[in-house]
Amino acid sequence: MKAVIFAGGVGSRLWPLSRKNTPKQFGKIIGSHSTLQLAANRLQPDFAWDDIYVSTGERYVDIVREQLPKLPPDHVIGEPEMRDVGPAVGLMAGILTKVCPTEPMAILWSDHLVKQEEHFRKILKTSGEIIAQDPNKIIFVAQKPRFASENLGWINYGAEVLEKNNLAFHSFTGFKYRPDSETAQSYFTSGHHAWNLGYFVTTPAFLWERYEKSVPDVFKGLSQIASVWGTEKFQSVLETIYPKLEKIHFDNAIAEKLDLRDALVISENIEWSDIGAWEALKEALADSEEENVVKGNALLENSKDSLVFNFQNQLVVGIDLDGMVIVNTDDVILVCPKGSVPKIKKLVENLKGTSHEHLA
Repeated sequence: MKAVIFAGGVGSRLWPLSRKNTPKQFGKIIGSHSTLQLAANRLQPDFAWDDIYVSTGERYVDIVREQLPKLPPDHVIGEPEMRDVGPAVGLMAGILTKVCPTEPMAILWSDHLVKQEEHFRKILKTSGEIIAQDPNKIIFVAQKPRFASENLGWINYGAEVLEKNNLAFHSFTGFKYRPDSETAQSYFTSGHHAWNLGYFVTTPAFLWERYEKSVPDVFKGLSQIASVWGTEKFQSVLETIYPKLEKIHFDNAIAEKLDLRDALVISENIEWSDIGAWEALKEALADSEEENVVKGNALLENSKDSLVFNFQNQLVVGIDLDGMVIVNTDDVILVCPKGSVPKIKKLVENLKGTSHEHLA
């Protein structure tokens, strides 16, 4: 079974720690490892390094190889230009169709936290066993919701279709991205909705056929690139064709066009968190809503529900904080309420063309 980890985003919602030159997936946000390293390590020992691939931006290839030295060098594929998730996943499907068309593969992401690692591997392996028996299927791996999130995508599922290794697999009935508050609350209590993680297991050949059927223009370009995989022409063809591909998300390109009968859903508690934004990171690391999360030299008095990440030596002191975020780097100090974190992305975009552009 293969695993593909995607590590190409910039992660501006974790600015000023995450920037164009040092994206979040390479920073040591949790402990002494980057989230990319955590994503690869949690696959051990059930996946050999020869079975793991990483898709990233061209400028980050050397960083990936440095952080994952056991990974074969040619298993790190660098996109010359970001064209959204649709082409990125399609490129890997095309490459693996050349390598192992009917072998199960898992599509995973590098900026997440999964605390129940053994259970997660069991889900991937079991899903792989099902796909090996029925290679023209796709299995979405979802997280049982902990709260009525309006910031995550949701996946809808129906009755249990099969059981294997004490895991239940359900019929697939659709997606909903970032529902409003009322809808999110109804999903949370329904018992047949879960957080959509973007994780799935299928075969390269099945996914490749979906690209040919659903986005023929994108497929045409990807086919030209995949046809020269493993040859000395690959890099030049990739750099010529890939930047011209349509920017389209995987959900719009493929997932929303799937025949419902071709998909299954498994919803389990793997203690997953999207740690791509400061407020999400705080929720993932705190045992309760009121607990503070502190990293580095910091002192909080009479404070609750706050996150302080200090990457410098000087002491950061917070008094009477409630739901605040403070991030101190060598050249930026960010202070804002948790509820204002979504505004960070726009602020970073607005740095372009200013004297602070280099900070983005």
